[in-house]
Amino acid sequence: MKNLPKEKRDKIVLVLLATATILAGLYYGLISNQRKALTETAKKKVDQENRLASAERLVSSVSQVEKNLEQATATLRAIEGTMASGDMYSWVIQTVNGFKENYDIEIPQFSREVAAEVGMFSKFPYKAAVFHLRGSARYRDFGRFVADFENAFPYMRIQNIELDPAVASSATGNAGDGNKEKLAFKFEIVALVKP
Repeated sequence: MKNLPKEKRDKIVLVLLATATILAGLYYGLISNQRKALTETAKKKVDQENRLASAERLVSSVSQVEKNLEQATATLRAIEGTMASGDMYSWVIQTVNGFKENYDIEIPQFSREVAAEVGMFSKFPYKAAVFHLRGSARYRDFGRFVADFENAFPYMRIQNIELDPAVASSATGNAGDGNKEKLAFKFEIVALVKP
């Protein structure tokens, strides 16, 4: 290049610079954009494959979900079959008297139901009925009765318990020395009502 005239050398340098500029422009203008597009397309492809795999898992689990739904529906129907309905006053008497057979507890007074709203959840399909009960029992028997009752009936709860020493009264129905160890109690049973 030293032997070339200055004019030719300048032209060659100018051609080399122009070629380098054009190549750089092509690289940054076309090739780098194409690489970015290919990278984004590869990410989208992976995302779509993940979505497809997830959808296939959901489709394959439809039969299991339907089976679980049928079991849950059957369980709900069985529970609803034992819920309060019809004449609720006789229902609560039968339910409590049937349950208390295994406990040394006396419950001679049952009140009529008082309708109430269940304020736990919005759009809850069940209403509630509150029953007031009075009776007498020994402390340990009463505690076992309350615990076992709430475990046996998941749709009912006992609340507002009041305990006093038992005395000869109409609530206990008994008089004498046997009442020294007994407690008089009052409580409410809140039961969900079958719609």
